[in-house]
Amino acid sequence: MSSDNVWLTSLKLELAYFSGRTVWASSAAGGAGVILRFERVRPQRRDAFQPLKAQEITPDVLDRIIRALKRWGYDIVSIDEACERAVRLAAPRRFACLTFDGASKDVVTHAYPVLTRHEVPFAVYVPSAFPDGLGEAWWLGLETVIAREARISLVIDGREQRFTVFKSAEKYELFAYLAAWLRGLPPAELSAAIRDLCTRHAVDLAALSRAAAMDWADIARLAADPKVTIGSATVHYPMLSNMKDADAQREITMGKAVLETALRRPVRHLAFPFGDPSAFRRAHVVMAEQAGFVSAVSTIPGVVQTEGRTNLHALPRIAWDGRSRSLRALRVLMSGATFPPTAPTPHARIGMD
Repeated sequence: MSSDNVWLTSLKLELAYFSGRTVWASSAAGGAGVILRFERVRPQRRDAFQPLKAQEITPDVLDRIIRALKRWGYDIVSIDEACERAVRLAAPRRFACLTFDGASKDVVTHAYPVLTRHEVPFAVYVPSAFPDGLGEAWWLGLETVIAREARISLVIDGREQRFTVFKSAEKYELFAYLAAWLRGLPPAELSAAIRDLCTRHAVDLAALSRAAAMDWADIARLAADPKVTIGSATVHYPMLSNMKDADAQREITMGKAVLETALRRPVRHLAFPFGDPSAFRRAHVVMAEQAGFVSAVSTIPGVVQTEGRTNLHALPRIAWDGRSRSLRALRVLMSGATFPPTAPTPHARIGMD
């Protein structure tokens, strides 16, 4: 989403709040509650090039969100309780469930102290290849290459392509273009492409991925806390829609099996990798249920309805954009009043040498 679109969306949400639409929606369309989705939680950075900033918030913002949820009268509940409330009659108070995708290291270092201080439950969805040191955070590799280099070369669709990106705006356009292209590739081709790109530009993708992810000691520490639910995010965190059904099913079932073996307890909840409508299909929802998961969460925005009206294996979540700071806007989103669609990543027009 462009900066102009972000500004317009924020303005619409602010106007909805002051119009009283939040109050109307909370009673008319607010449902049982909401599941909030976060990825990275870390201190603010000064880097000029931050294409993934929308996927992170600061510890201070997380603290403010939790305080606001309590002030607004939400019950902050575990994902297990969220699923239970989704099939019951409406309760007097709505719930909020906090979830974190990707098992980023900073969930332990920066988010966990905030969550512990507030004594609130939360869920972390782990792609099991990452604590094993085998996961590839291709989005971080792409960000690092573009941040460091002004001249970038790689093979796209069998052809050598070269890009010149000196200005920050050009780097953002190139990131959007290449990220969209990579997301559309089958996992094996994506892995080959990002490895080639990182090798050409002396970026150690394996080390970068390991440093950004929790290890098994981190996960064991969280798992020992009764307020923490460890869920699965498959093995390698692939775009399931780019895989054959048999391969997608193996990712779903093996992710569960690996975590259950490591933690010696059932793993009941799944997060579809990326989770937007282009990332998974109806067949994957069925696979999640057949694998024995109680729930599966997406990144499709919305509220969780009561009396079983929301499919537990395609649960909506509200992602809070790291570029937005207004709690008023968040309250409107959580009310069910409006959910502006997220613009697809554009295929930017880049000048090629």
